Amino acid sequence: MISGSRMSSRAMRAVYVRKFGAVDQMKVEENVAVPKLEDKQVLVKLYASGVNPVDTYIRSGQYGKLPTIPYVPGKDGAGLVDAVGSGATRFKVGDRVFCSQTVRYGTLAEFTAMDEDHVFPLADSLDFAQGAAIGIPYFTAYKALLLKGRAKKGDRVLVHGASGSVGLAAVQLAKAYGMTVVGTAGTAEGLELVSSQGADAVYNHRDSSYMDKLKKNPETKFDVILEMLSNVNLGHDLELMKPKGRTIIIGCRGPVTINPRDMMGPETEVIGCALFSSTPEEWNLIGERVAEGISSGWVKPVINKIYDLHKAGEAHHDVIHSTGAKGKLVVRVQE
Repeated sequence: MISGSRMSSRAMRAVYVRKFGAVDQMKVEENVAVPKLEDKQVLVKLYASGVNPVDTYIRSGQYGKLPTIPYVPGKDGAGLVDAVGSGATRFKVGDRVFCSQTVRYGTLAEFTAMDEDHVFPLADSLDFAQGAAIGIPYFTAYKALLLKGRAKKGDRVLVHGASGSVGLAAVQLAKAYGMTVVGTAGTAEGLELVSSQGADAVYNHRDSSYMDKLKKNPETKFDVILEMLSNVNLGHDLELMKPKGRTIIIGCRGPVTINPRDMMGPETEVIGCALFSSTPEEWNLIGERVAEGISSGWVKPVINKIYDLHKAGEAHHDVIHSTGAKGKLVVRVQE
């Protein structure tokens, strides 16, 4: 039995990818069937969809698990619970929620069906655009910094690419947990934004001398480094870690050459981090902690730009090709 609106006679608007490739192969289609709800799922009426780089990797076929074409893109979203399956017990119709990690149905649509474990309460203090900006960025930041990086109060943390959505989430998280944070960004606006989120120091990673400045004082090395572009920075990171330090690889766009000797004496670690490889136990823990962060106030998503649904392809382009990240890109699904 399903509690809430009946889906059989309803239709929706959704963005469909008809085949992998260029932006013009992704378009809005009308009268799409509302997803069928299974027992332990929640049907969410979406108002906003978060845009993540992984959305573009899937579209281009450069991802481990690819959907069957055609499909609706999008992994993060926010809206209202519209119906619940008979086995779903955590939510009721009308609840404000954010969701992440869709299995079959993407969030660039007016409705999505989501496993209950991937739906979380959204406090009134955040709007739907901010809710759509929580999932992948904040869950990734938490997993990288605390589960993989084992960071603790008093640690020094370096966040490369701190003006992006994951980077800003990491800065907010690290400061909430009592760490000293250094962040990098590529524009004056980005540097100002990172500083406004609590970073203790900021560096422009487009300044050719910024690595030398970071390495200049050996007493200011880092316990944990969050690396968004390891193909560029990893070799330097090995020189920036304290003894027993950890560099967590969150992003990479190509191969890199390093000298492992830089890791031997100080016994440092380089650790890969992929949110989609999380165990159910990790996922539930991260969800609980991020939900607590919303209540306590440290989860404060920064929205860079909001696109209309028919400009979702433009948002996909911009998330990869922007000249300087300044927060999250979000698509408005409906008013």
